[in-house]
This record gives sequence, C-alpha cells and structure tokens, in this order.
Amino acid sequence: MIRRRPGVLAALALALTATSVLALSGCAADDSASVGGADEGTATPIRPSASSGTGRPKIYLPSDLKLIFEDGRTGDRVKDAVLADNAERRRAVHAAIAGTDRDAAAVGFYNTGKALEAATSWVTRFEEADATVTGQVRYFDRKVTLREDGAALLTFCADESKGFSKDRTTGEIARTPVTRNSFVRYNTRLDRNADGVWQTSQILSTRGADECQP
Repeated sequence: MIRRRPGVLAALALALTATSVLALSGCAADDSASVGGADEGTATPIRPSASSGTGRPKIYLPSDLKLIFEDGRTGDRVKDAVLADNAERRRAVHAAIAGTDRDAAAVGFYNTGKALEAATSWVTRFEEADATVTGQVRYFDRKVTLREDGAALLTFCADESKGFSKDRTTGEIARTPVTRNSFVRYNTRLDRNADGVWQTSQILSTRGADECQP
C-alpha cells in the first residue's frame, strides 16, 4: 500500500499548474530530457483508444479524463503515423497514472531511452502522492519533421488549463487558476522500432512557452 506524503498532492498541482501528466500532464511537464482534421481521443473503461491497431495495446482512460488531439491528419502517411503513435504515448502515460493500466505496459510500448525513464518517473510521482488525473487536456499545433537519419521530430503544445490532479482516497480535486504556465511546449524525438512503432525517445518540455499562449 502506497502512503501519501503530506503536501505532495498540492506540490504536484503547483508544479503542473494543472496536472495532467498531461504531461505527462497538466498533466505534464513530465519530461525533462533533451531532444536532438482534428482527432479527438476520448477513452473510457469500456472503450479502447481509436488508434489502437494490430499488435498495439488497447489503452483505456477513465470517463472523467479526456484527451483531445488536433492536427491529426497531414496527408503524409509517415507523418500521420508519427502523430498517431505520439498520441498513444500520451494516452499510455495517463492510463498508467489513472490506474487503468496498472502494469504500465503501454508506457513501455510507446517509449524508449530517456523518454521511458522520464515517463516512469512521472508515473511514480503520482503513485507516491496517491494521486490521479482528471479533466481535459488539449494538444494542438502538432508539427512533424522527418529527418534523413530516419528519426522524426515532433513539436506541439498542450493546453492543461482544464486538467487537474485528484486525490485517489478523498476524491479531492486540486483545482488551480489558469495562467501562462497552463500551456506547455513540447519538443520530442521519435524513432521507429523494428515492429514499425514510432517510440518517443527524447522529450523536452517548456512550461509557459510564448508559442503556446492563447
């Protein structure tokens, strides 16, 4: 049984502004390693994520947590695959935090290297605080650049103004005011593994970035 340390839930709320692991949520700023039409993804305990394909783990999110992904179609098959697997990566981390994927199997499926270390650490912080996530996080301005070495660079913004941390035991939601820090800029690198999955290998987040302000 994990004991919740006093003040940790509040600390998470302040650090994330609006939890979301989203960063790993407003969830987010879960990651800190350096990096070299609209698709709305809503999953509930009875509905897997829409982009789960053959061989890919089905990811379920609780009904009180909603992730929205904009700019999901570019017209380029490879870029669209990068966007889809990155969206699943974010769903995977949230599912691990929410407890709908207690073994965090999907986290390991969509992450590798430093990004996997960061994601695992982020999930652990919520476990230690006996906290989960709730609300809504919107991802927008998602842009993919394909590199000659086969890697992909993806930048995007996260609007975590409606995402919050929640105490698992009491159900108390740590609501925080909307500030410029409710918006996060992500720079990520993804590498395609032998199974054709675009795994996030490096990620850098900047909370309060000018590029993501409304």
